[in-house]
Amino acid sequence: MIRTATLAILASTALAAFSAAAADAPATPMNGMLVGPNQMTLYVFDRDAAGSGKSACNGGCATNWPPLMAPAGAAPAGDWGVVKRDDGATQWAYKGRPLYYWSKDGKPGDTTGDGMLNNAWHVAKP
Repeated sequence: MIRTATLAILASTALAAFSAAAADAPATPMNGMLVGPNQMTLYVFDRDAAGSGKSACNGGCATNWPPLMAPAGAAPAGDWGVVKRDDGATQWAYKGRPLYYWSKDGKPGDTTGDGMLNNAWHVAKP
């Protein structure tokens, strides 16, 4: 009886910790892809060097491919990192790759940006 209660408490604690970490993540997995807090699909750009700490999509590019912005003072945690943009703002990265939205996706679940620009843009996957 005590052993069962102890296991239940440990499982509950582990689930709570996992749920808290997931709630703090800047994006979540949904249907095999990463989506932002607004449930819109996120993308990665082949011209971004993974782990470089910066984005290759700035200016007009960022108008079409808005970055998943990170708040000032955001800190890396697990697979989540922060990259500095040319304008000094910060952007979230997953496994070293900056994340972006596609301005022409109209609703959650749209993936119209996948393969754009000679297959340089891809749906971000967890």
